[in-house]
Amino acid sequence: MIAALFVALGILTIAFVAVWFTEARKHPDMPDPGAPDAERIAVGFFANFFDALGIGSFATTTTYVRLRKLVADELIPGTLNVGHCLPTITQAFIGIAIIEVDVPTLVLMIAAAVAGSWYGAGVVAKMPRRAIQVGMGVALLIAAGFMFAKATGVMPSGGETLGLSGVGWAIGLVGSFFLGSIMPLGIGYYAPAMILISMLGMSPRAAFPIMMGACAFLMPVAGMQFVRKQRHSHRASVGLAIGGVFGSALALLVIKELDLKKVTWLVFVVVIYTGISLLRTAAREKAATTKA
Repeated sequence: MIAALFVALGILTIAFVAVWFTEARKHPDMPDPGAPDAERIAVGFFANFFDALGIGSFATTTTYVRLRKLVADELIPGTLNVGHCLPTITQAFIGIAIIEVDVPTLVLMIAAAVAGSWYGAGVVAKMPRRAIQVGMGVALLIAAGFMFAKATGVMPSGGETLGLSGVGWAIGLVGSFFLGSIMPLGIGYYAPAMILISMLGMSPRAAFPIMMGACAFLMPVAGMQFVRKQRHSHRASVGLAIGGVFGSALALLVIKELDLKKVTWLVFVVVIYTGISLLRTAAREKAATTKA
């Protein structure tokens, strides 16, 4: 079944790349066209390096691109889903191959997340700029909450099982669908999925192939919608993809030990800042519109 999963992921990857390439050629007037520079590639490398280690890439990328004004706010959700897609697929191929997990649980959790992502991306891609600012601001503060829970040990430690059983099936699949549906808005799947899996009594280690596999399948599904609707920064997305593939592979294949707790606390602080910044920007733009 794992072989079939890899074949399906390979086919989906080809479809995603084909749609992205075709739409890019059809729309030379796309948002932010052109080749990526070293800065955008470096963002992809470091964001996905730490993403493969469980910290996440969405919040860190959002913080940096807003600080440097590399991507317009309304294009950030699409840029995250398109640009981090290929790096996440890289993580999935490696993670599923080297980490043991119950295969039926893996497959069904992935399917539920993909279904949720398809629904969520269709909604987010049509949202106006201010709604995205508010949504991502709230999303980042929620993500910061998950980071805080992880860094302080509040997050459930989990059990030893490698798969779901009993009522856990229903909770796990509904939870995975929900997390997939909100991921296109900018809430990473990794941290909340790890909490969900741990609460259901599974080993936290088993969470990695599930998280990576789910994101690898749902991000092309969401990404193709953003690409077709021209709701992403092409230049930034290409840079994230190029750098991210190498960052993901390095983290999973080379790095054995790293003090992630200090890094997590740093990310926590900047994510809180960015979330509040987005909400303040949305409030200022609303006030300016009202006065006009």
